[in-house]
Amino acid sequence: MNTPKTKNSEIRVRFAPSPTGAIHVGNLRTALFAWLFARNQRGSFLVRVEDTDQKRLDQEATKKIFETLNWAKLDVDEGIFLDKNSEIAQKGELGPYIQSERLAIYKKYIQKLIDSGEAYYCFCSAERLKKIREKQQAENQPPMYDKKCRDLKPKEIEEKIKKGEPYVIRMKVPENEIIKFTDKVFGNIAVETNTIDDQVLIKTDGFPTYHFAVVVDDHLMKISHIFRGEDWLPSTPKHILLYKFFGWKPPKFVHLPNVLGENKKKLSKRQGDVSVKDFKDKGYLPTALINFLSLLGWSPKSDQELMTKAELIEKFSIAGLHKAGAILNYQKLDWMNSQYLKKETDEELLAKCQKYLKPYFKKNNLKENSEKIKKIITIEKSRIKKLSDITVNLDIYFKNLDYNAELLKWKEMTSEDLRKALVLVLKITAEADLSDPEIFQKNILAQIGEARGKHLWPLRVALSGQEKSASPFELAWVLGKEESIKRIKNAIEKI
Repeated sequence: MNTPKTKNSEIRVRFAPSPTGAIHVGNLRTALFAWLFARNQRGSFLVRVEDTDQKRLDQEATKKIFETLNWAKLDVDEGIFLDKNSEIAQKGELGPYIQSERLAIYKKYIQKLIDSGEAYYCFCSAERLKKIREKQQAENQPPMYDKKCRDLKPKEIEEKIKKGEPYVIRMKVPENEIIKFTDKVFGNIAVETNTIDDQVLIKTDGFPTYHFAVVVDDHLMKISHIFRGEDWLPSTPKHILLYKFFGWKPPKFVHLPNVLGENKKKLSKRQGDVSVKDFKDKGYLPTALINFLSLLGWSPKSDQELMTKAELIEKFSIAGLHKAGAILNYQKLDWMNSQYLKKETDEELLAKCQKYLKPYFKKNNLKENSEKIKKIITIEKSRIKKLSDITVNLDIYFKNLDYNAELLKWKEMTSEDLRKALVLVLKITAEADLSDPEIFQKNILAQIGEARGKHLWPLRVALSGQEKSASPFELAWVLGKEESIKRIKNAIEKI
């Protein structure tokens, strides 16, 4: 797809999170696809806060959501953002962009539906509604409101309101009609209105439900394309009806396939860490996570997997979105993150690893050795999959080794052969220049000839105490001559 070169005012997409908890990777992927589409089409990316669920509202969640967007570098053109002081701010001419600040707007539009007879007051108690649901469930019927208040006379309504009876406002779904619409991912869809409930539009607390507010807001904010999870696909006919009631043209719908866990079920907090903060805390780079999420449910017209933001923007198209759920493959994410880590300079990587290094040294009451840490970063850079992995092998560089002498043996070596091999590598190490791993490697290989395994395996185990580690040449470079000789001598004593 050719990317337009000039600003396209017709393309307006939004990300509309609810501040009821931490943003998870599914939310971030939705925001990412909307953002990529906006950037590809030179349109606008808006962010709106949908806080009408006052019971579940988390006051800290809003700021955390925008900290996550900033971390992922998804810049906002209009709506809510964090200012230079990391405070919630708004920009744009179609606000406010926080739903709880738009109650007067919703009141105006709900009155239009009441006046036109397409919405009505419902005074049914929670207890009555519960009994209706229980009866319907017992009879294997879909739970729907029985429309008891649908045809109340104006005088009855007036009297109930005067008495202070609590009420909600419901939409009056027409009977025996078929609602048709086209989703950009799932294609043409038709739904009978008799299967659609008379949805609550305004709750007893005066706040709108998602279904009402989202339609009003998307229309007034001139949203052209709605990107959201496929879970909202069954609700879309209700929204289509509201657009019809108001005489508004609906936007284009783009419902995204769910992100699935490795068990192929919808991703859930019960299955493990799924919030973006969890991935951030484990040391996944934002560039890697964004690249990874972009390929969950979308395919570019190539086999390329590692892509910059600019490349993703250039390649992104709605046509590449899949219908099938996308599995969150942690092994693939680890691989991708490791590729991005390798692209970091040693200085950049060291700075990013400080978050994990400092607690390690404090916990183990160890003194930081900056020169040694820099060397460790250099050799572990190609081995770690995420930033937090940097502490996995630190013990071998800073603590006394504890391992079984049998580990020193290469294949079927005898104890005598092992002793001779270690004595030889000790002599070479003591005489060698360890300041350059490559020079040390050439030096030692020249003296041991073809018998590499039976010399290098014991040397590496003697220096690391582990079955798997960096090469013995790199280990000796980090440890230095004094510590390397000490460890080889300790290995000889173990035999």
